[in-house]
Amino acid sequence: MKEDALLIAEVRNGNSEAYGEIVRKYQARLFNTLHHVMGNREEAEDIGQDAFVQAFVKLDTYQGKSAFYTWLYRIAFNLSVSYRRRKKNEASIDQMRETSGTEPVSEVAEPDEGLLRDEQVQQVRAALDELAEEHRAILVLRELEGCCYDTIADILELAPGTVRSRLHRARLQLKEKLHQMLHEQPAE
Repeated sequence: MKEDALLIAEVRNGNSEAYGEIVRKYQARLFNTLHHVMGNREEAEDIGQDAFVQAFVKLDTYQGKSAFYTWLYRIAFNLSVSYRRRKKNEASIDQMRETSGTEPVSEVAEPDEGLLRDEQVQQVRAALDELAEEHRAILVLRELEGCCYDTIADILELAPGTVRSRLHRARLQLKEKLHQMLHEQPAE
């Protein structure tokens, strides 16, 4: 696969197929990150598509000071923040069920490992959803994407020290949310 700089130069010279290579290169990774941040598959797909379109339209503004994927992620995160602000006042019963766990609990005495793992993943996702956007984004980028502090700072346009302190607070908050969830579950 070609380097980003070469692909970008080709796109700027009118080769739109080169942008298709860029999309293929980063599509899955961007979707996975957005899915973790947004907590919703359809929203992650929509934001991801919008980010690629916006990146294509604004490609002339990309200066190459940071890695292309960092620039792309910054666009995607800005779109996700805007989307959440617009959607913040909308609440659905399905969202309440996902975050509050009001669905009936199975009475199965010993769930198999797969079901237990799925339940744990849902609990972590629900706890992540309860975090502030700034903390959720940093946790996803660091813990799930494996980004270094400098890359996170570039993506979120923060100082590296701010990234470190927010990551520390985010980890504490996630731990507290998970602790609350585990202790709020009815005893069997």
